[in-house]
Amino acid sequence: MWEKDIDINEIKEIRTRTNVYFGVGAINKINDIASDLKNKGIDKVIVMSGKNAYKATGAWDVVENALKQNNIAYVNYDKVTPNPTNISIDEAAKIARDFGAKAVIAIGGGSPTDAGKSVAILLKYPDKNANDLYEFKFSPVSAAPIVAINLTHGTGTETNRFAVATIVEKDYKPAIAYDCIYPMYAIDDPKLMTKLSDKQTKYVSIDAVNHVIEAATSKVASPYTICLAKEVISIVAKYLPAAIKNPDDLTARYFLAYAAMMGGVCFDNGLLHYTHALEHPLSAIKHELSHGLGLAMLLPAVVENMWEDKKETLSYILEPVAKNISTSTSAKEANSLVYEWLKSVGVSNKLKDEGFTESDVERLVELAFTTPSLKGLLDIAPTAATKQAVSEIYSKSM
Repeated sequence: MWEKDIDINEIKEIRTRTNVYFGVGAINKINDIASDLKNKGIDKVIVMSGKNAYKATGAWDVVENALKQNNIAYVNYDKVTPNPTNISIDEAAKIARDFGAKAVIAIGGGSPTDAGKSVAILLKYPDKNANDLYEFKFSPVSAAPIVAINLTHGTGTETNRFAVATIVEKDYKPAIAYDCIYPMYAIDDPKLMTKLSDKQTKYVSIDAVNHVIEAATSKVASPYTICLAKEVISIVAKYLPAAIKNPDDLTARYFLAYAAMMGGVCFDNGLLHYTHALEHPLSAIKHELSHGLGLAMLLPAVVENMWEDKKETLSYILEPVAKNISTSTSAKEANSLVYEWLKSVGVSNKLKDEGFTESDVERLVELAFTTPSLKGLLDIAPTAATKQAVSEIYSKSM
């Protein structure tokens, strides 16, 4: 069993902090949240969003009404794109400062929330910019209060201290992690997630699966992350096909949202390693690439890489998606079983299908080791994350 992979003499830090309102209709809790913000003296906020989803889902109507009822003025930055950039973060931070925003409300998936977390920090450090933040030129200890209204079931950023952004001019996509950017409140309302496209539904759920596979196998994994991982993967295995079949299935959306939320807690504790460290260079180079798709294309080769070192844990947590997996399975067979599950939910893409070639591998490896923060992820991988090992994962994913 996976318990063999745990050193009981090693002290683990277990985290869970955000106050999450979870369930169908949870968006209406924004009224209580707005009232609490006003009672804390917050009378101006910046709302971070993309162009359409925050309105198309109906979230904005409820949020705007709550802000108006509580006499909280707002400015809306609606230009956050998938894989948010340093450029948009700086632009939003200037708008927020000029407006006098005292808090951040993010409405969307991981991108608006991550961009919102970044702006929340920069509101407290007006002499800094996004490059300073994501190139680790300072270590923030405070941020403006954050409210995360989640419209997807994948990133888990509404329950943890992480944020990601792309530094466009350097093809860097670093991750930051600071206690000051745990959202004060989060809303996970499955009814807001029924507008996700078929591809988005698949990709964000695969993101959640990757979070927990990495958190359960890193050098800082704990029994908590392993048990969470098994539960998250079990839920996704059961409910992702239902959501694909019927996008309006609120029960399926509910449990996928729960899995993603707990996935966020899981990797807040166990952290991430190979798959995320290697995906960030992919979407840093090709900004239009969905993060979840990038992870899906890398996952089988990553499982193969770490199989011999973590077969007890992997065979335990992957059983819901790979029914015949066991400790007697070979590394190549484990790769195939994971890929078969991905194909079963309609994600059979390889890197070559998204325009990558073997000639890109050297640059991707370089970025994996030079992008700020990614080397830290590789350092906690369960196997020796050499440049050769990383190169092999990319090549096997082509």
